[in-house]
Amino acid sequence: MPPSHALDADAQAHSDQLRALIAAQIAQAGGAIPFSRFMELALYAPGLGYYSAGATKFGRAGDYVTAPELGTLFAECVAEALAPVLRQLGGDAQFVEIGGGSGAFAEAAIKQLMALDAMPARYAILEPSADLRQRQHDRLQRTLTPPVFERVAWLDGPVQERWHGVLFANEVIDALPTPRFALHGGEVHEEHVALDGEGTFVRVDRPADALLTAAVRHVERQRESPFADGYRSELLPQLPYWLQAVMGGLGAGAMLFVDYGYPRREYYAPERRDGTLRAFHRHQLVEDVTARVGLQDITASVDFTALAEAGTGAGFEFAGYCSQAGFLIGNGLEQRLAEQEARAPDEQARYALRQQVQRLTLPGGMGERFQAMGFDRDATLGAAFLAGDLSFRL
Repeated sequence: MPPSHALDADAQAHSDQLRALIAAQIAQAGGAIPFSRFMELALYAPGLGYYSAGATKFGRAGDYVTAPELGTLFAECVAEALAPVLRQLGGDAQFVEIGGGSGAFAEAAIKQLMALDAMPARYAILEPSADLRQRQHDRLQRTLTPPVFERVAWLDGPVQERWHGVLFANEVIDALPTPRFALHGGEVHEEHVALDGEGTFVRVDRPADALLTAAVRHVERQRESPFADGYRSELLPQLPYWLQAVMGGLGAGAMLFVDYGYPRREYYAPERRDGTLRAFHRHQLVEDVTARVGLQDITASVDFTALAEAGTGAGFEFAGYCSQAGFLIGNGLEQRLAEQEARAPDEQARYALRQQVQRLTLPGGMGERFQAMGFDRDATLGAAFLAGDLSFRL
C-alpha cells in the first residue's frame, strides 16, 4: 500500500472491529457466507459499515466524486426532467430521493424546482446512514429558506401509504449487496467469503440455490448460449423486490434512476469473465474487495435490462433509457450552463463550469459510462429521454 494510503490507528481499529464482526458471522454460518452478505456487512453494518459510519465518502477528500458533487448542473437538469410530472400530479405530489449523499443534489434540485414552480408538497430523503442524514439536515437547513426547509423530511423507510410523485436514485443500485455466480462443470455456483488459516478473507464457491440458478439460466436464455466454464459475474435476482420495496405505495408518478452499467448483452459479454465488481479507496481502484472493510466502497455495475424488467414488472410504463450525456443535454444542460456562465464572477468560474460539463458528458468521463432510465404511470416522463434514446440496446 502506498504511504499516502496508510491507515491511521483509528481507521485501522474501525476496520478491525468490522472484520471481527464479519469473521464471527462466518463462523456462525459454518465457515462461509455468501458474498452478498459480506458486501451488506462491509457497507451497511450499523455503526461500522462503509455507508453507516462517519468517514468522508464524497468529493476530493473522500473515495469518489458523484455527479451532484461536481456542481449544480446535474441536479438542475434532473429537476427539469421531473418538474412536468410534479406539475401534472398537483399540490400533494412528493419527491422521494433514495440515498441523499452529502445533500448537494437535494439543495440544487429543490432550488431549481422552486424556480420552475414545481416544488412538491414534500421532499423526502430515504437515507440509511445517520451520519449522512445529519449532514444533509445541516446543509439544507443552512441553505434553504425556513418555509422551504419545512417541506424536507427524512424517512426511516419507504412511504407505505398511498402517495403520488417521483422517486429518484443516483448511484444507489450499484451499491446494493449483490450475489456473485460462477459456472463450474456447467453448474451454477455462488461465491462465498470464508477465512483461511491465517484469518484472511478468501472467496470460495458453493452450489447456488434455486433462485440464483434460475436467474442465471434466464440470462443464458437471453444470451442464446450458456456461460463458459469459469465465467464469473454478478446478478441481482432480488432487484424487483428491492424496487417494489423502495417505491412503497407509489401510485401515479415517475421513477428515475441514474447509475453506471450496461444493457444485459454487454454486461455479460464473453470477454467480461470476472464481472464488474470493484472497490474504491481515496479515488483509487482497489482489486481486493475484501480489504480495508468498512473503509472502502464496494460496487458493481447495473444490468439496465434487469432494471427495465423490474420497473415494468412493478406496473409502470417504460419511459426511456439513454446515456447520462444524452439525458442532461435533452433536459436543458446547455441553457443551464449559459445561465450560470452569465452569472459567473470571472473567467476562472466560467472555466470551472465548462470542466463540470465535460466531466458530466464526455465519453471518457461520466457521459457514456453512466446511464439514465425512467418509468411512469398515469403521468408522462417520456420527453426526458428524447435525446439519444438507447432502448434498442436493451
